[in-house]
Amino acid sequence: MTRASARRRAARGRRPLILLLPAVCGLAFLLLPLAGLLLRAPWRNMPDRLFSAEVGQALRLSLVCASLATVVCLVLGIPLAWLLARGEVPGLGFVRALVTVPLVLPPVVGGVALLLVLGRRGIFGRHLYEWFGVSLPFTTAGVVVAEAFVAMPFLVISVEGALRGADPRYEEAAATLGASRWLTFRRVTLPSVMPGVIAGAVLCWARALGEFGATITFAGNFPGKTTTMPLAVYLALETDPEDAIVLSLVLLFVSVVVLAALRDRWTRGAV
Repeated sequence: MTRASARRRAARGRRPLILLLPAVCGLAFLLLPLAGLLLRAPWRNMPDRLFSAEVGQALRLSLVCASLATVVCLVLGIPLAWLLARGEVPGLGFVRALVTVPLVLPPVVGGVALLLVLGRRGIFGRHLYEWFGVSLPFTTAGVVVAEAFVAMPFLVISVEGALRGADPRYEEAAATLGASRWLTFRRVTLPSVMPGVIAGAVLCWARALGEFGATITFAGNFPGKTTTMPLAVYLALETDPEDAIVLSLVLLFVSVVVLAALRDRWTRGAV
């Protein structure tokens, strides 16, 4: 054993034991509700409830809307992340702060903001309805818009971090060989940051799948049309709590899978 490793082990041994009790209490505070969900789950009739018409309808709608919202975030979020990482625009720090606002904004407030802008009487929504007959609120498309609004910052932050960590020499080499900016971005920059894009897309999809506040405010709660899994959980608590538990378990399973898939990325970032 080297002296450095011996010193590190000795330093670990000097950690205050007084922190152990609140740490265990904090862990129990986070895990006990999840354990209660597992203990109260109707495991015997789980398949029947999972494939019931109501649960299946909400599950399919949630998967479709979350996937479409992720596509919207990829199309808009990757260029936005590139602008934040490589752009030389005045006030870029302020723009970055605005991009992250949905992370801390209460989702219900985000839904109200979407109504004021894209509603039938909103700033832009009124023109969409008058000129094209398009009304986004209380539609499946409105669900996609609400989920994309809330989830996009997760993608932008992840891709921006990957772009800042990418080696610019490869892009410079491509430029010296005569590649255009678009070709360099498509064939050099984007492949080099693909792990960050994938991680951001997974986080974005998971966040969209669990969105509640902005969805119910902007898109309403119409079964088969806008009732996603979180909304179905809210409704089922009043009528059939076991269905609410089943839907909650599905969302819990998705969250665990996302965390497991991104564990290596977070571990590398913490080292």
